[in-house]
Amino acid sequence: MQGKGFLFDLDGTLIDSLPVVELAWGNWATRRGVPVEQVFDFIHGKQAITSLRHFMPGASEQEIQSEFSLLEAFEAGCTDGVTALPGAAALLERLTELNIPWAIVTSGSLPVASSRLKAGNLPLPECLITAEQVARGKPQPDAYLLGASRLGLSPADCIVVEDAIAGIQSGLAAGSPVIAVNPPAHTPQLDAVAMHISALTQLLVEPDNHGFRVSKA
Repeated sequence: MQGKGFLFDLDGTLIDSLPVVELAWGNWATRRGVPVEQVFDFIHGKQAITSLRHFMPGASEQEIQSEFSLLEAFEAGCTDGVTALPGAAALLERLTELNIPWAIVTSGSLPVASSRLKAGNLPLPECLITAEQVARGKPQPDAYLLGASRLGLSPADCIVVEDAIAGIQSGLAAGSPVIAVNPPAHTPQLDAVAMHISALTQLLVEPDNHGFRVSKA
């Protein structure tokens, strides 16, 4: 597979933040009287505001924004157990050494994303697309289209690396080749992704005359 740039999801792809995410949303679900498993089944890969609107039908936008502020403050401030996933740091370092452009495209807000990158000891990208920058979050293509544009590349030349259903759908909708990292078995459109891997350690990236070539170890 060839490309000219990479667009990485953050949570579940570069960073393991699952303990904090499930603690925050589990507490929220319990407080609001929403079944916890229903919340966990819905939230991954999506903007927090999207999940709140889904589980708070009929609530005012002011109430939803108030709940969002509480969740954001908790997730940005709690980094216990947040770590880089295997191969993440080495891959980003290699791309930087090879002058291959890369960006992070996350459904998280800027405070949450910045906190987790720091906790995981990962470099801040020159291009960081967060929830505040797009009107429509994943699974809509807006975030990945913006990421490609910020790199000065077409979506077709940007390889999207994702773990969540909403993110995989977003990358495909943007017209990018998608590498699915340990995706859920029931993920729709898995037959449309360019590559399946279980961990980033399996990715081999080599420069060529057209940008780079990526293969599976």
